[in-house]
Amino acid sequence: MLPRLYPIVDASCFREYAALFAASEDLAAAGCTLLQYRDKSGNARQMLDQARELRARLGPSIKLIMNDRADLCLAADFDGLHIGQDDLSPESARRIIGPDRWLGLSTHNPEQLAEADKTSADYLAIGPVFATASKANPDPVVGLEGLRRARELTCKPLVAIGGITRSNARSVIDAGADSVAVISDLLRDPRKSAEEFLKVLG
Repeated sequence: MLPRLYPIVDASCFREYAALFAASEDLAAAGCTLLQYRDKSGNARQMLDQARELRARLGPSIKLIMNDRADLCLAADFDGLHIGQDDLSPESARRIIGPDRWLGLSTHNPEQLAEADKTSADYLAIGPVFATASKANPDPVVGLEGLRRARELTCKPLVAIGGITRSNARSVIDAGADSVAVISDLLRDPRKSAEEFLKVLG
């Protein structure tokens, strides 16, 4: 269900929107089939405009996941929603987005993961696996050991996130992740970087 590579396009990493759209198109051209759009600081109108533009540019062959905002997920006709521990509850999110869109849920420790396993989420994210610079206040690093433990606690597809690079991605898959979420290591030359990731992840 989940592709091996789960790129996250974070608006805060781009000076202007044109660069965000260009990077997204490069990722698609490299063979990425899923993309999460994340904007923690934009206003709703701005985010909706960007999301709709992404949808128009990338077309139906790319699964688009909205971070946090169930309302914008629907308004931009995205394919799924990803929520964190401090966002809507999975049940509330599911009621809003309906039964057919994907729902992903972030977890940071075994307790949260075990709890998340009981929800209607289609996949669970665990992290940070390694130290990460993409979050202002990251949770404690879980490491590959924490990832192996997470794998034992759920049969749902597992996305590893946090500090994942081309050089450590394979070890993350070997430890039990179905997919790796990447932000930073896709920013420079997104197409080439994504192609290298896909090669490593096989």
